[in-house]
Amino acid sequence: MKPSLAVVLHDVAPATQRACERTIAAIHQVAPIPITLPAVPRYHCEPTPRAFVNWLDERYVRGDEVALHGYTHLDDGVPRNFIDRLRRRHYTRGEGEFADLSITEAMRRITAGVAWCSRQGFVLRGFVAPAWLMSPGTWEALRWLDFSYTCTLRRVVLLPERRTFTSQSLVYSTASAWRRQASLAWNTTVAAMQRRNPLLRLELHPVDADHPAIRRSWQRLLETHLTERRARTLADVADALRLATDWDRMGTGAELDDDEHEGGGEPADRRADRDVARVVQAEHHA
Repeated sequence: MKPSLAVVLHDVAPATQRACERTIAAIHQVAPIPITLPAVPRYHCEPTPRAFVNWLDERYVRGDEVALHGYTHLDDGVPRNFIDRLRRRHYTRGEGEFADLSITEAMRRITAGVAWCSRQGFVLRGFVAPAWLMSPGTWEALRWLDFSYTCTLRRVVLLPERRTFTSQSLVYSTASAWRRQASLAWNTTVAAMQRRNPLLRLELHPVDADHPAIRRSWQRLLETHLTERRARTLADVADALRLATDWDRMGTGAELDDDEHEGGGEPADRRADRDVARVVQAEHHA
């Protein structure tokens, strides 16, 4: 399989539509490539205007993929402890909707999102949780739903079999000046480290076109890697990964990482706690 590049624009919703349009325009300044658009049916519990649905349908008809990105994009649960509070209230700013849901609640929200997409005529292939945070109940719910893939920050997971492929996302943080500066160096390094990976994921957010240095950074990375990679939606990536590997044995470049969600090795939540601690420590010394 020719190396792939997946460009994903998160948080697609009525409140972010104008910013999404600016980011899509900036992507197309580099190349007219297909984009995966994880959409939120009831962003922050607000109703969805018909004008937004019409705009999203135009993107879908043009070849972009619509994926499900939660239902409200709000984490309305109660953090379990201090580290959990840092992760869910500080690190993700209260938007990790599926961070701590039971299987029943995760199923309820996902099926509501699926129904909304079905009413609009969107064929769903993927589920991408807000902030990539998924509880054990969410993972279990995905076993019973008709999705082709999901993702975490570091991996693409084929569903329902949970074959896992390592692919560290390129993602920018724009919340503060020091985070923007750190993102520039971090993503240049990650892109270099991922150069031989069969899949490179550029995971953008609506405001990533509004900061000139950030926009120039990801546009340069996009332009560079398009010379050697084929642009695909995440749904196309999932199909290609299935074709390139066997059911029981992973092909070249594939890595099975069940520790992400089924035990073994360092648990994903422990890694996340360590990452949060680093962020908080950095902000303390900034």
